[in-house]
Amino acid sequence: MNILTTDIAVIGGGVIGLATALRLRTEGRDVVLIEPNPPGSGASYGNAGTIADYAVIPVGTPTVLRNIASLLLNADSPLAIRKAALPTLFPWLARFAYESLPHRYRENTRQLVHLLSDASAEWLELAAQIGASELLSAKGCLYLYQTEKAFKVAASDVELRRQAGIAQQLMAPDEISRLEPNLPHVDGGGLFFPNAINFTDPGTVMDRMAKAAEGAGVSFVGAFASDIVREPGGVRIAAGRFAIRARTVVIAAGAHSGRLAAQIGDPVRLDTERGYHLEFDMETLPIERPVCPTHHGFYFCPMNGRLRIAGTVELGGLSAPANPKRLDVLLANARRIFPDLGEPTRTWMGFRPSMPDSVPVIRRSRGGKDVIFAFGHGHIGLTLAPRTARMVSAILAA
Repeated sequence: MNILTTDIAVIGGGVIGLATALRLRTEGRDVVLIEPNPPGSGASYGNAGTIADYAVIPVGTPTVLRNIASLLLNADSPLAIRKAALPTLFPWLARFAYESLPHRYRENTRQLVHLLSDASAEWLELAAQIGASELLSAKGCLYLYQTEKAFKVAASDVELRRQAGIAQQLMAPDEISRLEPNLPHVDGGGLFFPNAINFTDPGTVMDRMAKAAEGAGVSFVGAFASDIVREPGGVRIAAGRFAIRARTVVIAAGAHSGRLAAQIGDPVRLDTERGYHLEFDMETLPIERPVCPTHHGFYFCPMNGRLRIAGTVELGGLSAPANPKRLDVLLANARRIFPDLGEPTRTWMGFRPSMPDSVPVIRRSRGGKDVIFAFGHGHIGLTLAPRTARMVSAILAA
């Protein structure tokens, strides 16, 4: 057994854990990061690549609540559930339904507005720090509405974003055609977020962040954190052949964080959204910016040398294999927009750590100051990584 002692142990090497470890080390703290897989290789790699500071609308809304039965039972829905997982998911779903009520939806939106307010500015600074500025594209993001009715349904979301001060432009169908001439006509028009930015290669960004953290002096332990126990003067973590003793532990283990939180007596209603993507290698991309056909709930993501199609929500836990039907649905819906898409070059499935209210958990453990939570970011983990790191630093300093 190898025994390591450190000031801060960060459990989790996704974008949240990497950003947090890098910031804390830059501030002069002794930091060990514990991650069994290549850092940044999970959902931090497989996402849509968008810095979505406009994503202030939680997954749970009154509209979703009204249609939740049809959404969950429809195999082609952007929101699906593995029926075998329903018994264990029921507490999460019950809370999700509550958080979708109008008063909770408004409060959750308010919290997301606050968290996302400076996401782009923080990423510009972090990208420069890790040498990834050239991987940022600033051409905005486009939402498509298939019908006029669909656009009218979204009117309340548009108004909430307007009240939050988010830049957005309503676009008629002909304006969409001028912006993205390869897209098919949509009757409902679109919504353009002109200030949105995105990464053209999230995997490379993660590699550079990991190298920046290592170069700054963060120690990496390549092992699975199986147990966490409070002891006098700190916390002990069992991770493979390592025993790590730390004065403070940051749990940033994504979808695996709930198990660790429960071990220290602070259970959190965290569950797993299984996200999927398809990629098509191509020299000439059909779009210049991320495009979301809202009816289908996914993003077309232009990336270096390839088109990534990422999205959909499947509630189904951590243990089941990828569901080929979800990939089939994603491909079929993508071909409704671009019929000439061939077979995908590669596919992927990963795990998003999701809270019923869509608001991440960034706070001290209720059992003491020696454990800090930084997980549950759902669809906005990439977006909120530098903001989360700053918040963890502030919690430590308080």
